[in-house]
Amino acid sequence: MTDCYVYAAVRTPFGRFGGALAGVRPDDLAATALTGALDRAPDLDPAEVGDVVWGNANGAGEDNRNVGRMAVLLAGLPTSVPATTVNRLCGSSLDAVMIGSRTVETGDADVVVAGGVESMTRAPWVLPKPSRAFPAGDATAVSTTLGWRLVNERMPAEWTVSLGEANEMLADQHRVPRERQDAYAAASHQKAAEAWTEGFYDELVVPVAGAALARDEGIRDGASTESLAGLRPAFRPDGTITAGNASPLSDGAAAVLLGSTAAADRIGAEPRARVAGRAAYALDPQQFGYAPVEAATMALERAGVAWSQVGAVELNEAFAVQSLVCVDAWLSRGLSAPEVVNARGGAIAIGHPLGASGARVVGTLVARMREERVRWGVAAICIGVGQGLAVVLENPEVER
Repeated sequence: MTDCYVYAAVRTPFGRFGGALAGVRPDDLAATALTGALDRAPDLDPAEVGDVVWGNANGAGEDNRNVGRMAVLLAGLPTSVPATTVNRLCGSSLDAVMIGSRTVETGDADVVVAGGVESMTRAPWVLPKPSRAFPAGDATAVSTTLGWRLVNERMPAEWTVSLGEANEMLADQHRVPRERQDAYAAASHQKAAEAWTEGFYDELVVPVAGAALARDEGIRDGASTESLAGLRPAFRPDGTITAGNASPLSDGAAAVLLGSTAAADRIGAEPRARVAGRAAYALDPQQFGYAPVEAATMALERAGVAWSQVGAVELNEAFAVQSLVCVDAWLSRGLSAPEVVNARGGAIAIGHPLGASGARVVGTLVARMREERVRWGVAAICIGVGQGLAVVLENPEVER
């Protein structure tokens, strides 16, 4: 077994639903991120990429038929470069990083590109096939943008509640009030806006051809707890979750270049972080927001690292309440301070294109660990239908 390192990570700016990236196909977004990652490896012959592992959650439209392979072809890589597409819903591209890192560690490939893409704007409506020819009744088109669709009638009703209702239940269970959620969401916007102003994301984000989008489109520069308090609940008349304290529907792509120690000379770059631990965790579908708590703890145990040693965490912010519940649990297990989590903003501000978010949090985590001189970091994500993933990274520039 050999170690696996992150050599580069890039992403597109994330666009709003129906926004600046609405006219860009998901396979073109994927090719943009893939090309951007390889551009960070000036000496690498693209033919030496042993595999491309790509995440995608919907896969019902232009991202169908193995969008990872489509990205390889559209990016102009040699046709000899293989690719696969994986689907673990919101965790798809973090799953891709985990799979890619195992591929490197086992020696099956020296260089792997992992990433993911989603165009939630361009996700199509689908029609179920009729059970017999020439039905007389109407047919209903079902959106593939987000959430359950064409549900199997044998699924228990409590499992198939909406993502929003599941998080209202989480708020009830953990007693997280609306005011706290709004304050967390406002801080996400403020931190993301500040990070862009300071140039933190300049090296992480690559432009999309034909799209006039210089930074993440969903960031609200003037967001405050008071302004978010005026928004109506989205899932219950008396609920706590609004469009302001949940991640928005988004479009975008992200990629991570992985390689072995021996690949450094061929890549032409120094390793930026070592993959030190991984874990997946599952529980009841409606409890999915809590899953990162256990996934991250398991990944740290496998890395031989305590929560008190962790200096940076990137948690995908599906909902403010879900993020708060996870942070509270980690603090009770030894995490030093809430400020360690998402110090440069999170998905509530940046956006959450389902298949791309896992790779996005890895890239942000690596950049933060190097900027802050942190040895240990955690990237984590919750996943609809009751799962969570986490990866532990080590900064090789910090002395052991």
